[in-house]
Amino acid sequence: MNVHATGDLKFTGLTRPDGAPLRLNDQEFVAIDRYRNAKFEATYRPQALYNRANEGFHANNETFLLHEVATNLPIYLPDTGPTDFHLHLPPGGFQLVLVTSGAFTFDYDGRFYNVGPGAVMLQSAIVHRQLFYTWSGLSTEENLKTPQTVVPDPISMGYSGKFLEAFITDPTTFPNPTIVGPDQINEAETPRVAWSHSLHDRPVDAGFWLQDPLALDALFKPLTDSPIKSAMPVYVRDIGIEAPSGHLVAGHIIATDPRGQSLLSKSTSSAADTTCFAKGEVVIYRVIRGTAEFRNKTGETFELAAGDVVTAGKNATSLVGVGENTQVLRLGLLKGMNDLRSWTPTQRDEIDGLAGQIITQKDIRPLRTEGKPVGYLYG
Repeated sequence: MNVHATGDLKFTGLTRPDGAPLRLNDQEFVAIDRYRNAKFEATYRPQALYNRANEGFHANNETFLLHEVATNLPIYLPDTGPTDFHLHLPPGGFQLVLVTSGAFTFDYDGRFYNVGPGAVMLQSAIVHRQLFYTWSGLSTEENLKTPQTVVPDPISMGYSGKFLEAFITDPTTFPNPTIVGPDQINEAETPRVAWSHSLHDRPVDAGFWLQDPLALDALFKPLTDSPIKSAMPVYVRDIGIEAPSGHLVAGHIIATDPRGQSLLSKSTSSAADTTCFAKGEVVIYRVIRGTAEFRNKTGETFELAAGDVVTAGKNATSLVGVGENTQVLRLGLLKGMNDLRSWTPTQRDEIDGLAGQIITQKDIRPLRTEGKPVGYLYG
């Protein structure tokens, strides 16, 4: 038995987050992050560069962070390799990942997930690590220029791995404890530890979520009687995160095919639910590829291109047009986020310091590929 299944579980003093309450911006604001002003920085790991939507983050009272993660070096280097086993503990138990190029292998509590463009994962407080990603070998400048997509075509899967990632609040303000360090990982043993402590302020309904881009629930549905003008038919995919997020965030992708091609995986058995455009006290649009046109309350229009992000109050702006071969991620931040509180710095540091001691549940599986993650989300 190694460190995966050991640890002193006798600790006390942990409480639920009791810091400042989170508050969405309820004003009619519009904040735009332009890709041309992006600053890609190795904020957390040397292998990845992060492009934060800072204008929207600050305008929305720093309650929700969306950033692009671009892998920029091979995952195996002499001084660093795959991530250690760790947890993220953001307010509300929320971490969203949408893969937009390349291919990844993630290990969630002992089960491997091989994912490519269009895959959606939502989880928190599950012991996990990143084991593999594709790397093109291009220079940083050229690597950052490679296109992103939510369609798992062979070309996009050959690029360096990229994904969009979102947290409620900034990852530096909540606990991110390392449970098993890289020098203690035994690859021959199935990791079988998970968080089941009750201290976190997650919604009752929250859970682990994985949506494959080719699954039936991920098919794009036609937007009929569309308020969005386009030379091409407009389709909508519900990425399915509203329920597993504990009704904190709704997510959809609005997209069009390239002219003369059928690129998107579609279902024509039913139309898209147009009520999705009404969801959100605060709304975030991120253009993954193509162009999108928006109109604000005064009737003025503005256009976003690939990599641009707009964060706005509920009725401050609306999507009115999309170009051909366009894909736009829409996130609606729901009222439940106002019921959350942040961690205090003391709480954050205490839990980060506990590391493996916070593990209170074990699960032994016959194979890595069997069973759901047993994190506290299933406790």
